[in-house]
Amino acid sequence: MNRHIITLLFLILPLGVVAQIGEHRNTLSVGVSGGYNLTTVRFTPKVVQSMKGGLTGGLAMRYTVEKYFSTIASIAAEVNYGQLGWKEDIRDLNDQPVINAVTGVAEQYERTINYIQVPIMAHLAWGRENRGVNFFVNAGPQFGVYLSESTKSNFDWDKRNMADRANSICAQDTMAVENKFDYGIAAGAGIEFTNPKVGRFLLEGRYYYGLGNIYGDSKRDYFGSSNFGTITIKLTYLFDITR
Repeated sequence: MNRHIITLLFLILPLGVVAQIGEHRNTLSVGVSGGYNLTTVRFTPKVVQSMKGGLTGGLAMRYTVEKYFSTIASIAAEVNYGQLGWKEDIRDLNDQPVINAVTGVAEQYERTINYIQVPIMAHLAWGRENRGVNFFVNAGPQFGVYLSESTKSNFDWDKRNMADRANSICAQDTMAVENKFDYGIAAGAGIEFTNPKVGRFLLEGRYYYGLGNIYGDSKRDYFGSSNFGTITIKLTYLFDITR
């Protein structure tokens, strides 16, 4: 299925939640969230990587619209600063780290790419609504705007050890991000604890699959794909403005 069609379906999903008929709710909750990203980039041709860690955090809001049987239906949105990128796993044919001839240490390279990210998700929960614990799932589109990028390596580009590398793809090391707008699908699950006097605490695991590429993907471009895959663990605090 065309990836743009998939994106459109997830754009429509939150609207479908609102369209249901159930017990009306009017709870607006706002707050903050923070967490940790583990990211790789799906390059074609392949670049061998390990997961790159990075911080994420920002503002969060949720509008609960109804309870449909046992399902509490809401729309959730966030505005986050997020660190993505990739970390290369530079090894030889014997699966050993590649040693640089000049420095005498294993070669390392990683790229940090900073974004403002805006997920807009349907939020469905089951359990205690305003006191106690519930289980929830989130799903919907996510959009990102490029802010900046930086690289970290321990070798000079013109003195890297290419003779021993099992994976010789390295064009990405000197290529700046070309596409400044990122988009994809975010989905997650977690638990929420609510105390009326304190607020709402949400612990969530989330996965983001990028549908856009950071580099051009035409036949004349080097990479056929260069999209993000990110696992995020995050904690969110919300307090109710209206109920």
